[in-house]
Amino acid sequence: MLDPVAFIGLFVAEHRDADGVLLGVYQAPNAIVTEGVHHMMEAEFRSGSQSATWYVGLADNTGWTAWAAADTMASHAGWTEAVPYSNATRPQWTCGAAAARTITNASTVDFTVNAAATLKGLFITNNSTKSGTTGTLWSEASFSSTVTVANGDTLKVTYTLNVP
Repeated sequence: MLDPVAFIGLFVAEHRDADGVLLGVYQAPNAIVTEGVHHMMEAEFRSGSQSATWYVGLADNTGWTAWAAADTMASHAGWTEAVPYSNATRPQWTCGAAAARTITNASTVDFTVNAAATLKGLFITNNSTKSGTTGTLWSEASFSSTVTVANGDTLKVTYTLNVP
């Protein structure tokens, strides 16, 4: 009998201060939005274009109300992007080869924080532009509680996608 397919994604964010001291490790299971599911179906089973690069973004707690399955990069009324980091663009998520029904990044996706902020969660998109509103939104995830970052902090993110 074949197993049903259900993608499970998990962000793990390691939070360090300017001196490298570990402040916390936060897990955020993700929800894959409808646009992300459709993108995958189109690219794999029809004539859609594959996205060769994906990027991680941060969600601000200010004004956050909810994630929604219908969210897209152009329209996500329940949240705004947080950009308190010095990286010129959203950092790239570079995954290794899929194995054992899992794919993940071997090197962390690093955010160099340059301003105080309170973060609600993370997302993945195929557009690198900070605060950009084009591209495909793949997934969204909330931390179990908000994460307060300060100038000089670093967030080191791993994203793992698997089919149990």
